[in-house]
Amino acid sequence: MSTWETPQRIWLTGATSGIGEALAHKLIAQGHYVVLSARNAEALEALCQGHPHAYALPLDVSDRQAVLSAGEAIRERLGALDLALFNAGTCEYLNAQQFDMDLVERVFKPNLFGTLYGVEAALPLLRAARQQGLPARLAATSSASAYLPLPRAEAYGASKAAVTYFLESLRLDLDQEGIDVSLIHPGFVKTPLTDRNDFPMPMQVTAEQAADAIIAGLVKGRLDIHFPRRFTYIVKLLGILPPALRRQIGLRMTRAQKEPS
Repeated sequence: MSTWETPQRIWLTGATSGIGEALAHKLIAQGHYVVLSARNAEALEALCQGHPHAYALPLDVSDRQAVLSAGEAIRERLGALDLALFNAGTCEYLNAQQFDMDLVERVFKPNLFGTLYGVEAALPLLRAARQQGLPARLAATSSASAYLPLPRAEAYGASKAAVTYFLESLRLDLDQEGIDVSLIHPGFVKTPLTDRNDFPMPMQVTAEQAADAIIAGLVKGRLDIHFPRRFTYIVKLLGILPPALRRQIGLRMTRAQKEPS
C-alpha cells in the first residue's frame, strides 16, 4: 500500500461518500492526522470514532465564510497542513431544450467555488508547513470530462474544466513557494452519485480502487493523477482531435442516449 514515510496533516473534503469516504478510511488506517469535512456531521463522527488522529469538521463547501472558519479551526488544531485534498462536489446533467440556470449554479457552486474557497483557506496552512521546512501539496478532484466536451455535461464538465485550468495556472504561481499542485481526473467510479447515471459507464472502477490510485499518485508527486489509464488516455486523445471530429464523436454519443435500451 502506498503511503508517505511520515504521518501527514491532511484536510479532506467530501469525506462521507464515494471516493472521499474511501480516501478517509485509507488515510485514517495509514495513521495520518486527518481533518474530514462534509455536510453530514453524523457520518463524519462515525468515521472518526475510535481514531484519535481523525477530526470531524462539518462543512458546506459552498459557504465561503464557513470554509474560511474551517481553515482557522484547522490552524488551531494542527498548526499547518502538509496536504489539502479538495474532493467535495456534485453532478447534475443539463437538458439544453429546457435550459436551467439554477442547475448550472448548483453544480458550479460546490465544484468550482467550493474548491477555490478551500484553496483560499488552505494556502496559509500549506505555507506554514513550508516554513517548517516540510513539503506541501494542494490537490483537487476534477474529472476526465475536463479533457473532452460530452453531451449534457455542460455544467458538470465546465465546472471541472475550470478547476483544472485554475489550479494548473496556480501551480505555476506557487512554484516559487515550493507548494505543489496535483489534479485528479477520474474516469467512471462507482459511487452513489454515478449510480444515478442513465448511460453506459465503460471501464468503471470502485471507489476503493480510485482511492488507491489517488494516494499512490500523491505519494509519487504526480501532477495529473488520472485513472483508469486505459480509459483516460482514450479520452485525452479524443480531446486533442480537431473540433469537427470531436463534434462528430459527441453527436454519436448524443444519438446513442436517445436510442431505447
